[in-house]
Amino acid sequence: MEKAETREVERRVERFIETARAAGIKITHQRLEIFREVASSLEHPDAETVYRAVAIRMPTVSLDTVYRTLWMLNDLGLIRTLGPRRESVRFDANTTSHHHYVCVRCGLVRDFESDELNTLPVPHGVRSFGTVVATHVEVRGICESCALHQSPSGQDRVAQSTDRE
Repeated sequence: MEKAETREVERRVERFIETARAAGIKITHQRLEIFREVASSLEHPDAETVYRAVAIRMPTVSLDTVYRTLWMLNDLGLIRTLGPRRESVRFDANTTSHHHYVCVRCGLVRDFESDELNTLPVPHGVRSFGTVVATHVEVRGICESCALHQSPSGQDRVAQSTDRE
C-alpha cells in the first residue's frame, strides 16, 4: 500500500487534534489511530480496509467504532468521501483541492491536480438543485496494471485462462 509522506501525515494529525479540541471532541487513542490510517494512505481506503489495518495494532477496535469515527471525521471536514454511496464509501484525508482518477476494473484511486479543471464553471442548471459547496472531477478509466492484463480483444487474460480450466 502506498503511504503519504511522514511530514504530510503529521501535518494532518496536528490538524485533527486542533479541530477535535476546538469542537470539544475527545481525542481517544482509537480515533487517533483510525485517523492516522486514513491520513497516511494514498489508497483512499474504505471503512473495512481501515478497520483491518487498525485492528492489527488495536485488536479491541470494532468495525462500528471505525465507521462512527470516519463519519465524525467527515463531519469535521478532516476527511472527505468519494464516489457514490453504494457498495462501500472510500475516504480521503487530502482535503486540498484535487481530483481523482478511478480504475473501473480494480478500483485503484489516485489524486491529481489540474488548474484547468479547477476553473471549470458550475453550470447554472446545477444551482437549481441547491447550493454548491464543492466540486471535484472523478476521471474513470483502466489503469496501466489492468490494461497489461487485458488481451487485444478486450477480454481479461485472467478470465480467459479461467474459462479454459
